Amino acid sequence: MSTELVLHADENDTDALLHEFFKTFDFYSDDDRKQITDAWNLLCVKSENIKRKCGKPYYLHPLRIAYILAQNRMDADSICAGLLHSIYNLGSTEDDIRRQFGDGVARIINGATKIMHLPTEHATIQQADAIRKMLFAMVDDVRVILVKLADRLDRIRNIKSLEEKEQRALAGEIIDIWAPLADRLGMQEEKNEFEDLSLKYSNPDVFHQIKAIVSQKKDERDAYLQKAVQQIYRASEKAGITVTITSRAKHFYSIYQKMRKRNKEPGDLYDLLALRIICSENTECYTLVGIVHNLWKPLDGRFKDYIAMPKANGYQSLHTTVMCEGKPLEIQIRTKSMNETAEHGVASHWLYKKGSSHDLVDVQHLGIFNELRKLREGHVSDENFFNELKDDLLGDEIYVFTPKGEVVQLPAGSNAIDFAYHIHSAIGEKIVGAKADGKIIPLVQPLKNTQIIEILTNPQAHPTAAQLTAVKTSKAKQKIHSWLAANDPTFIDKAAVAKTEAEQNANAAYSKQIQESHKHKRRTGNPPPESVHSTGKVRIGNTTNFIVTFAQCCKPKYPDPIVGYISRNRGVTVHRADCLTYQRIPNIEKRTIEVIWDTEEGKAKNK
Repeated sequence: MSTELVLHADENDTDALLHEFFKTFDFYSDDDRKQITDAWNLLCVKSENIKRKCGKPYYLHPLRIAYILAQNRMDADSICAGLLHSIYNLGSTEDDIRRQFGDGVARIINGATKIMHLPTEHATIQQADAIRKMLFAMVDDVRVILVKLADRLDRIRNIKSLEEKEQRALAGEIIDIWAPLADRLGMQEEKNEFEDLSLKYSNPDVFHQIKAIVSQKKDERDAYLQKAVQQIYRASEKAGITVTITSRAKHFYSIYQKMRKRNKEPGDLYDLLALRIICSENTECYTLVGIVHNLWKPLDGRFKDYIAMPKANGYQSLHTTVMCEGKPLEIQIRTKSMNETAEHGVASHWLYKKGSSHDLVDVQHLGIFNELRKLREGHVSDENFFNELKDDLLGDEIYVFTPKGEVVQLPAGSNAIDFAYHIHSAIGEKIVGAKADGKIIPLVQPLKNTQIIEILTNPQAHPTAAQLTAVKTSKAKQKIHSWLAANDPTFIDKAAVAKTEAEQNANAAYSKQIQESHKHKRRTGNPPPESVHSTGKVRIGNTTNFIVTFAQCCKPKYPDPIVGYISRNRGVTVHRADCLTYQRIPNIEKRTIEVIWDTEEGKAKNK
């Protein structure tokens, strides 16, 4: 998928273009060729005389998508869907497509149409992740995403026809949405090309700087790599292992990430070269690691075993970095099947099998999604698999659309009222009804993934206590509660009442404890003699030098048992220990401070 397309036939000769396609991809059966031909002819008829902004025929973009899919040896349904992915815009209907090309092609086109207008511009990291999850949730056939990936890849390959502002927007969309999605699907070649092209148009100065560094001393680098390759060939042949070795410089975006991470210029980075060794069996991979480490000293901490512990997207390989002639050299070791998965990811499960027109997906190898769940015992149908995949991806969250196509993320179980408050508090307060995918639904009905939600409002409507108990999100709860407390005199917040009662009971117990303490002191100590007089002040420890307020609710007087607490504006407020008002003060035990009456005798003792 990573090779940019160059057409040799006349772009205005549709028959010659199709002939070149079949000459390039000669593995399709006669039935498949007829189906693909019919799809191409329909596209050409429907788009006759229509030109793109760049002046090129309309059908060239779908044709390039078909090439990208065919380079991955995708099945005929995928090729037809790639050619016809925007056919509904040209006047054909879903029934037309289903009648002529079958359910498979119609399903893929429907899915591609559904995700065509996702709002990917100016996406934050959270929005980008939500959109990637939404892409999975919206399809029952992952080929929909593969067609869309091919569409985006061709768009950015031909980005020069766009204005600079559009180029930067597309480059941002690619790096936020499509490159991570390709990585999630294990499609490394596509991921690398997405990233490099995105960097080229989002940060051209850095791109060309890296390109110049990589291009420098190309002959010297090739000689260095070739020498290393020959040493591995000789050592592996001696061990009786047949291998294929390729060499390459790392892709530009990978170098750019290393520059940012290590805060270095590209010329200061040395581990920019890599070798890939392909063998036949898993055991040979580990033998080859030993061979490589015998040839050159491995760098500490740079060996990674992705065979025993595959990456989340199913990627398997052994990685090691060695010092070869004073330079770090990264080496990847994997089997042919691992390499196929690494290059094509999930697309490898649709590899065209010559002579077979059915069951093109090998369900035993759907472990590409093993980061999402472990496949259950036995074989699973595509529909069941992808339904489970959606559940695993989304977990305890749902993703729904606004009528404008914006993605909204909500907790699972959220309803239309939660959705309304998420959009805006004023909409939540005036909600009277809701539609999901154009159909009226109950306001308290839990929403489902991928629904398009429309809110119906009325200026006379207002929040209710029933809504307060029905909503899931904290924002909706808080807004409804605030409105009811301020506007509904009949509103009784049962949770708040229960909390208040619990606090009062705790305060009453604390107050009783203080009173018992005072009684105990009176019983065990000497009663104050008649000659002892109060100064009318209150002491904390040895000082009376603080602001004090005597509560008017209980009007404490000497020698009443007293308690004090630190108020926000009046210093220390003093109550009688048995005061009911004091017992109702929230969190009183955290604000209480020990106080006693100040007396003349106390003053004399303290002198």
